[in-house]
Order: sequence, then structure tokens, then C-alpha cells
Amino acid sequence: MNKFGRQQKGYVLALALLLLSVLTAAGLRTGHPAAVEADAGLAGDTEESPSVQAGQKLIALTFDDGPRRSTTTRLLDGLAERGVNATFFLIGAQVEENQDVVRRMDEEGHQIGLHTYDHVRLTDLNRTDFNAQVEKSRALLKQVLGHNDFLLRPPYGMLDESVKAWAGCPIILWSIDPEDWKDMNTEREVKLIVSEAQDGAIILMHDIFPESVDAALQVVDQLHSQGYLFCTVDELFAARGIALESGEMYWNAYP
Repeated sequence: MNKFGRQQKGYVLALALLLLSVLTAAGLRTGHPAAVEADAGLAGDTEESPSVQAGQKLIALTFDDGPRRSTTTRLLDGLAERGVNATFFLIGAQVEENQDVVRRMDEEGHQIGLHTYDHVRLTDLNRTDFNAQVEKSRALLKQVLGHNDFLLRPPYGMLDESVKAWAGCPIILWSIDPEDWKDMNTEREVKLIVSEAQDGAIILMHDIFPESVDAALQVVDQLHSQGYLFCTVDELFAARGIALESGEMYWNAYP
């Protein structure tokens, strides 16, 4: 169950995409049901890359700085209603009292990543301080979830050669940033993300703000209506045939 949503079956995705095209042609994609079936079809339990139809638009929704019980739980409820899996880059210090929320993320097919223990800049740290931020978070999440396949997103997107050398996993940045922390304006965030959306993009948001949760769910609904399928970061790159490498940095998976 823990691996659900991170690895793919090609034939399952192909069937899901066929279902989406049939429902769209029939004019039945009103509300969330069709989107639920289509996006849920991205999940699988093998290491095979999914077979994606030509022209299919994929996009990854990612969240930093959580978990925060009130807002993250409401976001998970909304994503579950829509059949969408996202990627969460978590603050280690906030995991201890929210272990049940983190386990729920994992069990429902969302991908979990590292965002340091205290949300500090990783650049120019010595190895001991780096380990106190990254390895401590990795060990905690491994204890909670029982696996150790976490991606890293450095706070503020800041990294140097030491961060790359010590990361111990791929480093994931983003291609769409609504800067939702600035004014917490749901309408503005939705408009910006939808206008900048493109196949293979990675969206950065924060699940600690109620306005961002509202914006994220509106973005899902609007982009679903435009034919996008939402997937985790691992699913996105697997669908593009890109093998993520430890210490390498990735912004997007544009075709």
C-alpha cells in the first residue's frame, strides 16, 4: 500500500486515458467523477514506466512546509474527492505530532519528500549541520512510513555543490510558483497557475495556508476541465522516460 501511487502500470494508465477521452467526447466530464477515475489510473505497483498517449497533458502538484493538521487534512480530503495524487515536501519538525496525517498521505498514494527538519537554507552548511537537517528528517520519515525513497526539495530552492553531493536522492524544484505565501490571495494564485500551466510542469504551493488549499482545489478542477491529469513527481518523470538520479536537480518534465 505504501508504494501505491509511486510506481506505474502502463496498461492501467492507457485504459484510464482512454476512459477520459471517451467521457470527454460524450460530454460527461461535469463535476469530479470522470477526473477521479482518470487520475486514479496513474497509480500502479510495478516499476514499469506508464505508456502515455501522444499529446496527453500531465502536471505535478507539490506542496511545501507541511504537514499542518487543519489545512493539510482538508487538502487531502479535497484531493481524495477528485482522485488526485500530489507530492508533499515535509518539515521534519512537524512530522512528530502529525504522524497519522503523514501515514494517510502515503497510504492514499501521495508522494512524500524532504524539506529539511527546520526549514533552513542548506547552502554553506557543513556536513554535520546538513545531516541534522536532511538525514534526521529522512530517518524520521523512514521510521514513520517504513521506506526510504524520499526526494529532496531545498528550502527557497537554494543549493550548491555540497547539497548535490550530500543529498542522497534526486533534488526537485519547480516551474510554476504563484508565491502563495506573499498575499494569500486565492483568486490571484488560481489565475496565475492556470495561465502558466503546461504539459510536464511542476507546481509549487504550500499546504499550511487555507487560501492555498482553496486555490489548489480550484486549480485541479480548472485544469481537469482542460484535459490535464495530475500525478506525483515520480509518476511524471517515469511517464516521460526520465530516470531521476541522486544529486541531480529537476525543474520540470516538459515533452
